[in-house]
Amino acid sequence: MPKRGYHHGNLRQALIDAALRLIEEKGPQGFTLSEAAKVAGVTPAAVYRHFQGREDLIAEIARQGFGIFADLMEYAHDEGRPSALASFEAVGRAYLAFARKHPGHYQAMFESGLSVNRTPELAAAARRGTEVLERAAAELSKHIPPENRPPAQMVSAHIWALSHGVVELYARGTPGGRTPFPPEDLLETGIGVYLRGLGILPPDG
Repeated sequence: MPKRGYHHGNLRQALIDAALRLIEEKGPQGFTLSEAAKVAGVTPAAVYRHFQGREDLIAEIARQGFGIFADLMEYAHDEGRPSALASFEAVGRAYLAFARKHPGHYQAMFESGLSVNRTPELAAAARRGTEVLERAAAELSKHIPPENRPPAQMVSAHIWALSHGVVELYARGTPGGRTPFPPEDLLETGIGVYLRGLGILPPDG
């Protein structure tokens, strides 16, 4: 039977929490709105008072996820100071930590097939994490003369891709993704090799 006692506003979050559990169990495309309503303890009709369809529900989960993700990235960046390299590496580790701690949000953000431009709110939330990584990249390379300095957007995009690859292959229990090295070590050494290759870090830095 539907649960009683919901007030305006918290039913919406109850549906989001129910969908998060289903995403963790079945993936972002593996559940229906009716299933989410059942887990939340409400009628299927109640869902449509808050979301037009499953993609709207997943998009809201992704928006919330990007907000959590950006908060973690910002905290990691700020705590890594005064070393720009420490801040940069901390942001990478925060990516791994987020994927482990918030698997439902992670899948909604990166594995649902939804565009981050689906809504202005989702796009703005997604930009926050990117901006933290770009800021860290800019700080790390500011000692290089401008004419030789690699674009911060390029550096951040490469590190984002490296972080995402380590998460997908080694940090989420993916079949076949076995390595004797901890994911954090893989990411840290990969970042070091990349930054030395660009000349941002000295060969022995």
